[in-house]
Amino acid sequence: MSDRADGSRMRIVYFGSGAFGLPTLQRLSQEHDLTGIVTQPDKPAGRKRKLTPTPVGEWAAEHAADVPIFKPSNVNVAEVREAVRALEADAWVVIAFGQKLGQELLRDRFSMNLHASLLPRWRGAAPINHAILAGDEVTGNSVITLAERMDAGLVLGQSERAIEPTQTAGELHDLLAADGPPLVLKVLDEKRTGALMPVEQAESLVTIAGKLSKSDGWVDFGVSAEECRRRVHGLTPWPGVSVAIEGYSVKLLRVETLDERSEEEGGTIMDAERGVVACAGGTTLRLIEVQPAGKRAMAWSEFARGRSVKRGMRIEGGPSC
Repeated sequence: MSDRADGSRMRIVYFGSGAFGLPTLQRLSQEHDLTGIVTQPDKPAGRKRKLTPTPVGEWAAEHAADVPIFKPSNVNVAEVREAVRALEADAWVVIAFGQKLGQELLRDRFSMNLHASLLPRWRGAAPINHAILAGDEVTGNSVITLAERMDAGLVLGQSERAIEPTQTAGELHDLLAADGPPLVLKVLDEKRTGALMPVEQAESLVTIAGKLSKSDGWVDFGVSAEECRRRVHGLTPWPGVSVAIEGYSVKLLRVETLDERSEEEGGTIMDAERGVVACAGGTTLRLIEVQPAGKRAMAWSEFARGRSVKRGMRIEGGPSC
């Protein structure tokens, strides 16, 4: 932990709700001075519908009890807007907040947003998922200014990370979250020293990462094994990819493509013990980890033994599964 005895500490107002920003929030609390935290309101959760704070709200209650915390349903209403603007701050840091900050709120404030893609690629709500779904080999984080259009601000800094074929969206989320603190701290230091060099995004290179829903949780074995791998990993842990195996509903958690070839129809189990499944174009996919409905996650081999899976059985996927 740094106490920044050189006088370089800055006053920060943090806007965030999701877990993606927690590593950065933690470092900001160590390296700089938090003068306010703004997050979404507590919401009912679980079977008992108990009011539950956001991950940021929970962190603030435990680690920043002396910092003013705001939980507005609309951060742009006049009362909230003026209270937040009255906080002394050198910078506003926004990460996975969940509300759009209006121009009246942002007026004459230095504000920046951490976004989990190499903008202008994958603007939108689900950049990590879409990077895997598209087969990108590299992704990263971008720190940008806030703009009227979503994720269209000036780029203040970026970091890169390779996407490994074994990684799920959940795992990549955590890695990119851990990459956030040094990038945000670097941009803040450049702001303090006057070294920032904002760069406009190339509109011709923009791609959109649309919001996902539960209805996206399927895979079609009538495409290549590589496309199946991307879909399973790109949608894990949420919304998750479910298939039916001899009447059993099973969520696929981790897979890998193989060099082995097959002449069977896509979705046919070629090797029950190893979990090898035929896909389009003669390609094959190996099922590594699965989760039967209502059960814990397990290795495919354990599931196959327990359900007496045999060669030639069919795995039914697709949107209607």
